[in-house]
Amino acid sequence: MGVTTVTEMTDGVLHTLFRTEQGGHEQVVLCQDRATGLKAVIAIHSTALGPALGGTRFHAYASDEEAVLDALNLSRGMSYKNAMAGLGLGGGKAVIIGDPEVVKTEELLLAYGRFVESLGGRYVTACDVGTYVADMDVVARETRWATGRSPENGGAGDSSVLTAFGVFQGMRASAQHLWGDPTLRGRKVGVAGVGKVGHYLVEHLLEDGAEVLITDVREESVRRILDKHPQVTAVADTDALIRAESVGGLDIYAPCALGGALNDDTVPALTAQIVCGAANNQLAHPGIEKDLADRGILYAPDYVVNAGGVIQVADELHGFDFDRCKAKATKIFDTTLEIFARAKADGIPPAAAADRIAEQRMADGRAAKAAQAS
Repeated sequence: MGVTTVTEMTDGVLHTLFRTEQGGHEQVVLCQDRATGLKAVIAIHSTALGPALGGTRFHAYASDEEAVLDALNLSRGMSYKNAMAGLGLGGGKAVIIGDPEVVKTEELLLAYGRFVESLGGRYVTACDVGTYVADMDVVARETRWATGRSPENGGAGDSSVLTAFGVFQGMRASAQHLWGDPTLRGRKVGVAGVGKVGHYLVEHLLEDGAEVLITDVREESVRRILDKHPQVTAVADTDALIRAESVGGLDIYAPCALGGALNDDTVPALTAQIVCGAANNQLAHPGIEKDLADRGILYAPDYVVNAGGVIQVADELHGFDFDRCKAKATKIFDTTLEIFARAKADGIPPAAAADRIAEQRMADGRAAKAAQAS
C-alpha cells in the first residue's frame, strides 16, 4: 500500500488546490489499492483548530478530476463547519471513486482504513453519502481514526439523526428571524432529498405542524415517506418542488441531497422566503449568496445548520453521550441567529457573515499554534 501526494493535475484542479484567497489545502492524498480496486482522495484543508474531521463520500464520479474537486470543496466546507460548531477540530474530507452498489466490498473498505491510519490522526473519517455505520465499523478494523461507528462497536450510530435535528433548529431560527416566531406550524416546506437525513427532517417538520412537500430521485425513498405519512405531498422533481405551483409556492426550501442546489437556474425560480437544508456546498458558485439576498430570500448557511452530524461523530473521540450531543446541536438555533445578526450589522449576506466568523476562529487557531511553537 502506498500514499501518493498530488503532484500532477490539470491547471483547474491545481488552481483550486492552491488558490490563496481560500487559504489552500494543507494536504491532498491520492490512494490506490490495486488488489481491491480502491481509488480514493483524502483532502485535508486545515488543522488549525485540531485534527481534520470529515466524512467519506462513496460516489460514481464522471471523472477523476471531478472527484478531486469534490474532495477539495467538501474538505474546505468541513473546516468552516467544525469552526462554527466549536469542536476544536479542523476540516477534511475523503471520496472513494466508484458506484458503491457495484464496487464496495469489505476488502476495499479495509484497504481504505489502512490509508486513513497511515495519516497518523491528521484525518478522522466518518459516514457521508454512500457510506454507512456498518462501513465505518469495517474501516475501524484498520484505523483508530474512524467515527460514526455502531453503538455495538463503541460508536455513536447514525449521525443523520442529529444532522436533521440541527437543520430543524436552523430552520426554527430562520423563522424566528424572518417572521418573529420559531414555529413552522402552517408553513409550506419543500424537502429535496428524503434519504439519510431528509426523512428524519420530515418527521421534525410534521411534528411541528408544517405542510411538507418532498421529492427524491429514488422512488423507494419517496414511498417510505408516503407510506408512513400520506398527508405529505410528493412532486416529480426539484424544479417542480421549488416552484410548488400546486400550493401557491413554498415558505421554506430545504435542499438535502448533493451540493450545488442553489444555482443560476434554481435561484430565480425559488418561491420560498427561506432556504435551509442539510446538503453540503449548496451555493453553486460565488455570488449566488448575493443573488439570494437581492431576491429577499434568507439563506441559512449550510455548514452551520447541518453541523449536528459532525457534533455527534466528534463526540465519539471523547466517549459518546447522545444527550450531550443533542444539547450541543440545539445551540445551532442560537448560532444561526448570531449569523443573521452579524449579517445585518455588517450589511452582508449570511453566508459571508458565517465565513468571517469561521475564518477568524481558524486564524486565531493558527496564531495560537505559532505562539506555542515559538
